[in-house]
Amino acid sequence: MSSHQTNQIKVAATYMRGGTSKGVFFNISDLPPEAKVPGKERDALLLRVIGSPDPYAKQIDGMGGATSSTSKVVILSPSTQPDHDVDYLFGQISIDKALVDWSGNCGNLSAAVGPFAIHTGLMPSERIPKNGTAAVRVWQANIKKTIVIHVPIRDGLVQETGDFELDGVTFPAAEIPVDFMSPADGKSNMFPTGNLIDDLDVPEVGTFNATFINAGIPTIFMQADSLGYTGTELQDDINNDLNALDKFEKIRAYGALKMGLISNIEEAENHQHTPKIAFVSKPKSYHASNGKYISENDVDLLVRALSMGKLHHAMMGTAAVAIASAACIPGTLVNLAAGGGEKHSITFGHPSGVLKVGAIASHNEKGWVVEKAVMSRSARIIMEGFVRVPSNIF
Repeated sequence: MSSHQTNQIKVAATYMRGGTSKGVFFNISDLPPEAKVPGKERDALLLRVIGSPDPYAKQIDGMGGATSSTSKVVILSPSTQPDHDVDYLFGQISIDKALVDWSGNCGNLSAAVGPFAIHTGLMPSERIPKNGTAAVRVWQANIKKTIVIHVPIRDGLVQETGDFELDGVTFPAAEIPVDFMSPADGKSNMFPTGNLIDDLDVPEVGTFNATFINAGIPTIFMQADSLGYTGTELQDDINNDLNALDKFEKIRAYGALKMGLISNIEEAENHQHTPKIAFVSKPKSYHASNGKYISENDVDLLVRALSMGKLHHAMMGTAAVAIASAACIPGTLVNLAAGGGEKHSITFGHPSGVLKVGAIASHNEKGWVVEKAVMSRSARIIMEGFVRVPSNIF
């Protein structure tokens, strides 16, 4: 059968917003047999669902929204772990390459995992109160970590509407607190170099102070002024500057090498999702992307972060976990930008507004340990039904 005569297959799916991201969510039982297991067939299906790779960078022929925040997929399954309700697997879809990056988590979409687990019957019914809060215990399969999602329930149903406002999201919704338990990489030091601040040498670019942390997601923190920025930048200030984007990608690649995430610089190209790169500055007043005035008195510091090669419109949830963790440990660049000293929570300014995050950190013989990082998000089902893809993808 020639390709233009191919029938389409349909796959049950739910389109959800979680925090400041959107993604296509699947119950693993609804996937075609070829895609029930990891591998090239699963990747092919998910790429086609989202509309990648797209040389036009618009994802017109798929569900993606042509930004890193809206080019995401989630697969949920009954948990394989004791004392957990569901396993959550996240895929970051590249827009212009045939690449599904499974190397990290999406903290924003984590908030939607709880509601999705309840809506699809993956959450045991006896764990859902008629009224109150359901604590959905999630095993994050990409990074092998526990996340507890506190989903508000009314009359036995997920409460999606409410008056909680999240900067970067247009409409208010119900608040969903999310606990990222022991967010640092348990196998190694949360600070992979063993230092709170390092010198990062980047050939032909320069030498920079950097804090390398592996909490939430591996992240490279730098100082805005060392890069020639103020920390008040919005997306267009950086995303329209190809030289700046190239410089950030080069810094990110050499940072990944220093963190031990890759063994040679060429590997960075296939690890777009990790590590993240962010820059911090002391509080300053600025206008957010929607025109809202953010006073320097409203924030403890400013943070701008890049995701998949572009400045993010708000803040990635996993990077917010890294910010919370680093801010609560005296002596990191993030902590110093926030004024230094011991902290349990901070409010930072990002391009869309502000976000409050918290972390509980302690020091033991192994070094610094973060017990949990906490932030509030919201989530909502936007559409449910079936996605369709040509059957010749397998």
